[in-house]
Amino acid sequence: MILYSTRSSRHTASSTQAVLKGIAPDGGLYTPISFADLKVDVGSLLNMSAVEISAEVIGRLLDDFTREEMHSLIEAAYADKFETPDLTPVEKVGSDFVLELFRGPTSAFKDVALSVLPRLITAAKAKLGVDEEIVILTATSGDTGKAALEGFHDVEGTRIVVFYPDGGVSDVQKAQMVTQAGGNVGVCAVRGNFDDAQTGVKNIFADDEQNRWAAAAGARLSSANSINIGRLAPQVAYYFKAYCDLVLRGEIRLGEPVNFIVPTGNFGDILAGEYARRMGLPVAKLVCASNANNVLTDFINTGVYDRRREFYKTASPSMDILVSSNLERYLFLASGCDFDLVSKLMAQLKDEGMYTAPQSLMDEMREHFWAGCADDARALAAIGEVWRRHGYLMDTHTAVAWAVMEDFEAQVDNGWANVVLSTASPYKFSRDVLSAICDDKPESGFGAMDLLHQLTEVPVPAPLAALRDMAPRFNDCVDRTDMLDYVKRTIY
Repeated sequence: MILYSTRSSRHTASSTQAVLKGIAPDGGLYTPISFADLKVDVGSLLNMSAVEISAEVIGRLLDDFTREEMHSLIEAAYADKFETPDLTPVEKVGSDFVLELFRGPTSAFKDVALSVLPRLITAAKAKLGVDEEIVILTATSGDTGKAALEGFHDVEGTRIVVFYPDGGVSDVQKAQMVTQAGGNVGVCAVRGNFDDAQTGVKNIFADDEQNRWAAAAGARLSSANSINIGRLAPQVAYYFKAYCDLVLRGEIRLGEPVNFIVPTGNFGDILAGEYARRMGLPVAKLVCASNANNVLTDFINTGVYDRRREFYKTASPSMDILVSSNLERYLFLASGCDFDLVSKLMAQLKDEGMYTAPQSLMDEMREHFWAGCADDARALAAIGEVWRRHGYLMDTHTAVAWAVMEDFEAQVDNGWANVVLSTASPYKFSRDVLSAICDDKPESGFGAMDLLHQLTEVPVPAPLAALRDMAPRFNDCVDRTDMLDYVKRTIY
């Protein structure tokens, strides 16, 4: 299968090439243009393990690997890393369901994909006969950074540099990154927000494409963000796994559609759900849940994408994003793979800060998507209410999705089962979660972690509990205009 850049039919790649490159030379994102040959028989997955489902689904999207190669790769990627062999269990909460994606080594949903991506990259290098060091550049709004560092640390033939917004992540998220072990890792704060860091990384790729300085140093740049198809593909699998769980438990009948409510800022996790739908998963609606940075909600409801707005630092920092990179892939698919249109819209976003999508594209999107938003007050209220009513503890991002689900149920109520994607452990945001269930809010994130555990008796993930005794290794902080020089110094 050939993958295409979203911006030009001239730029194509095999799946192994796309995994290594991360981003297309023209700045576009690699994607299939047709899903006709990627269909999955959902019924055939029912008796498979989580690893087998992942291997089957990922193997459809990344078909340079044989079935045996992919199964071996996935099995090794997840071995002894997750709290449960199920990897991503589904919990019933009231009459709805929560898909727990945070049972991996860094307590965030990014673990599902970033346990796999390093092995995909090393396998792709071997298949393509690539000898250069692969330098992974990643911008993070909180969770991607640690998951990528954990996945790539000390992986032979790779180096990784993670940029995060200074003051824009939680205490625990920052501690996870700056204490990371490994001889091939680097972590640096950026003065600005996530969009500044993400744009900086994209500009580094563009500069290298023009000037070829990485190759001169015997290196190749790649990405661990969901702009890399190798990062996105593993996320598609857990939609299929969740659906199978509901069927096997008798909650739905095979073939019945399901609503998935996804807290998202970069549109990557929900795009994985759209890939799953196009691959044959019965999906009724994909509900896009935004926090106060509700650029995606406004776009889906109006057709106008406008990043020229106030940026809010919220209690759900991984969603504090105004430039949603993966939306580009959806625009491409929903437009009928119109390279010229996507290229024009992305140029308008860069130069003017906004664009308006064609009505036909928005009609297609609204058939499958619904959007809502919830600010911090509503999210914290949802945490408290769900804990008191159901004894289930949510993090701040999951709470945004829960609050939006309540709006969806009130305004749409299509009658199908609702599955909320839970993207992080509540202990990664202990201070805010604690404030939602009691009046206390200790200054220390670790003090809040202790009190939250004392009040709820919900187990603290061992890797998070261990952070308090770990000394920081990284304290670099740069302006966004200095990110290129920082990477060059790292490579040279």
